[in-house]
Amino acid sequence: MPDIAQQLAATVIDAGHDGQPLSIHGSGSKSFLRLRDEGKPVSILQHSGIVAYEPTELVLTVRAGTSISEVESVLRQNGQMLAFEPPEFNGGTIGGAIASGLSGPRRPWAGAARDFVLGTRIINGKGEELRFGGQVMKNVAGYDISRLMAGAYGVLGIILDVSIKVLPLPETEVTKAFELSAEEAIRQSSELSGRASPISATCWYQDRFMVRLSGTDSGVRQTSRLLGGELLRDADNFWLSIRNHRHKFFQQGNFWRLSIPPSSPHILQSSSEQLIDWGGAQRWVRTEELPDSVTQHALSASGYAEQWHTSDKRNLRHPLSDGVRNIHKKIKQAFDPKGIINPGAFYNGL
Repeated sequence: MPDIAQQLAATVIDAGHDGQPLSIHGSGSKSFLRLRDEGKPVSILQHSGIVAYEPTELVLTVRAGTSISEVESVLRQNGQMLAFEPPEFNGGTIGGAIASGLSGPRRPWAGAARDFVLGTRIINGKGEELRFGGQVMKNVAGYDISRLMAGAYGVLGIILDVSIKVLPLPETEVTKAFELSAEEAIRQSSELSGRASPISATCWYQDRFMVRLSGTDSGVRQTSRLLGGELLRDADNFWLSIRNHRHKFFQQGNFWRLSIPPSSPHILQSSSEQLIDWGGAQRWVRTEELPDSVTQHALSASGYAEQWHTSDKRNLRHPLSDGVRNIHKKIKQAFDPKGIINPGAFYNGL
């Protein structure tokens, strides 16, 4: 292992001997998503840099402390991208992107962060270096352990390196804008998603519905003509504002994220401000309704709700069923038997 990785492993071993919890951090851009943040701070920012990159193979291996912006700059030079569009927020790292499992506007059409993870190298709660997966889509039989790291919030171990599948940048991208109600936008999203069209993002806010088209020049232009609507100027910055939560909707903080089936009716419409993306599957809501009411609305739509950017974190995570919680506990026990790595960051007791 490189020196920094060896130091991290030694830190974990010492913490295990002392029973000292460790709080693993990168840039801290997603710390607000931690249910708890306890223990000795351990930074992975110095463990950065690109380990291997094969543009012709569409594979990138990168250290966890590397910034998303650095990775995307290198990829753009080769006409490629991180297709799941990980939110950078404020200087986010690749390790944080995978640990949080968050994806941007392209997610319903390209795939989630976990879908692009080919392999990982981690340090578990015993201080052992473990490698999972590799640098190709199908290289092992059995459980795809590397993808467990996506969305685990670092509770299973310190992510050192990640191998990621990358994709070519689209030849052309345009965004069309329409004046539609939320109900009309949800219906239109559902209809468009059922067609063979080059859609890569949708967003509705304050009766304005945006549709991004990405693909070949001929395919995008043909679909654009059929859709009609108004060409959105400065579309790249608009989608970056959605991806990185710089859009004005997100600036006030204390809002809800609802994940529900995309064709679900417009809910909480009389008492809230909303921004709807992912073809209707992700609904950002600011409301004065009580948390139990918001959660019940999400449950009634066969989804779940999480409250972001609030000092009261009781609603940050949707409750786990007993069966799912037991599975989580067994996985945590296998990777971190002493429970010293990011304890309680994901769920209490994990």
